[in-house]
Amino acid sequence: MRAFRLAILLLLLSNFALAHVGSPDVYFEGAAGPYHLLVTVNPPPMVPGIAQVQVRVTSGTVSSISIAPVYVNGKDQGLPPAADALQPSVSDPQWFIGKVWMMESGSWEVRVEVTGAQGSGKLAIPVPVFARRTLPMEKSLASLLVGLMLFLSVGIVAIAGAAAREGGLAASATPSARNRRLGWIAMALSAVAVVAIVALGNWWWNVQAADLKQNTIYSAPPLGVSLSRAKDGSGQLSLRMEEDSWHKLRKEQWSMGLIPDHGHLMHAFLLRIPEMDRFYHLHPEQQSDGSFTLKLPALDAGRYKIFADIVRGSGFPETLVSEIEAPDLKGGPFSGDDSGVSAAAFSSSSQSSNVAQLSDGSRMVWEPEGALKAGQVVWLRFRVEDAVQHPVHDLEPYMGMAGHAEFVRSDLSVFAHLHPAGSVPMASLMIVQKDFASAADRRSTAKNSTEQNSMAGMSMTSMGPASMNQSSPSEGLKQSLPAEVSFPYGFPQPGDYRLFVQVKRRGRVETGVFDAHVGVR
Repeated sequence: MRAFRLAILLLLLSNFALAHVGSPDVYFEGAAGPYHLLVTVNPPPMVPGIAQVQVRVTSGTVSSISIAPVYVNGKDQGLPPAADALQPSVSDPQWFIGKVWMMESGSWEVRVEVTGAQGSGKLAIPVPVFARRTLPMEKSLASLLVGLMLFLSVGIVAIAGAAAREGGLAASATPSARNRRLGWIAMALSAVAVVAIVALGNWWWNVQAADLKQNTIYSAPPLGVSLSRAKDGSGQLSLRMEEDSWHKLRKEQWSMGLIPDHGHLMHAFLLRIPEMDRFYHLHPEQQSDGSFTLKLPALDAGRYKIFADIVRGSGFPETLVSEIEAPDLKGGPFSGDDSGVSAAAFSSSSQSSNVAQLSDGSRMVWEPEGALKAGQVVWLRFRVEDAVQHPVHDLEPYMGMAGHAEFVRSDLSVFAHLHPAGSVPMASLMIVQKDFASAADRRSTAKNSTEQNSMAGMSMTSMGPASMNQSSPSEGLKQSLPAEVSFPYGFPQPGDYRLFVQVKRRGRVETGVFDAHVGVR
């Protein structure tokens, strides 16, 4: 029973692990040669385990799709096994479904090869894999094992009693009172021994479960937070990543250093709770001692939830979570890529609106495709309109992307940071795309790696439907983006969510705030 309670506890704790807190599935939209694909990967909850892969063909005529998993830890590159063919869906020939084995925790890439009427194409998708919970034992098997244990225990006690009572008697002799007394004593002693053995086995089981939790079940590193207030009323936030046993165990095999994602080693999101009416997207700078600090903008007093996104050198993304109580703070205007927004307090009873007013007088319109259902992949499309409700034509890349979006469930059990290409960090995507390139492409990528890092994924804007007209990073910097930006995603749980959608216009980051209800599929 204690082991069962531990398994339930681990399942509950798993909601607060890894990047995209409570949202482990991977969504990616991109091109495989002449074909455009929407790929969904459901990583296994326990490792080793089976990942479910679904591919939707959004353009082109495809005859076959195969996939192969490759382990990437930042030091030693794994070799792909034989590719597995995906099976087309009976109900929709544009859907392909399959599965692959993931044998270790860490960074993986799923290599997709497509064949069809327009030729062939390839695509690589980063997939973080980690054990989230222990798998419960089937009730039928548990009942069988308990029955066998009782049968064996009773049998051992009965055999010990019979041996003591009748072991020294001649055939057909009747046990005396002394023999029967010896039999009862032997049964009592054997019963004590059996109980002791069962208790020892239960203790061993609990030790093994605790060891499994510590070494196998993923836990995000603790995030230390401190806030200092200057005499002028401004504030500085310090964040320190601590180590835990899960990461220490893998330190020798993984590349644990951080790599920039969109030009920043850390993206910190501050959300005032429980109102969810103040939201900040900030970028602390790393100090010589490894900590991250930033000068805060003006903050209203309250309790803030902190979500800090990082990407390891292997491409493994993580979200560190903490909280802090902040007083009223003074601060200057936002600079660089930092942004923030004030909104009405969140209420699950309030009526959802598909229009958000922006600070520059324009507005953002959400065009839902119908009722949202948990576990159902949809494109969330948002259009920016000017004061007279005409689509704008002057959106700019925001940290190399057509837009960014952050989705938060009302109970904070889900936090997802998305881009038009999906839920994968661009830093992770660049690693697997580089690995999947040809030898000539690898040399070209290495030559331009400095430029790519500084632009923080700019080349990946072409993978989102809102910016498909961009053919190169340099052209993307000069071109204006379309008025619409979209994000492929599947909400992991039913419930109420607040959506923060960020675009850049005329050098200023604008954030649209929407509320959504997600029903049961």
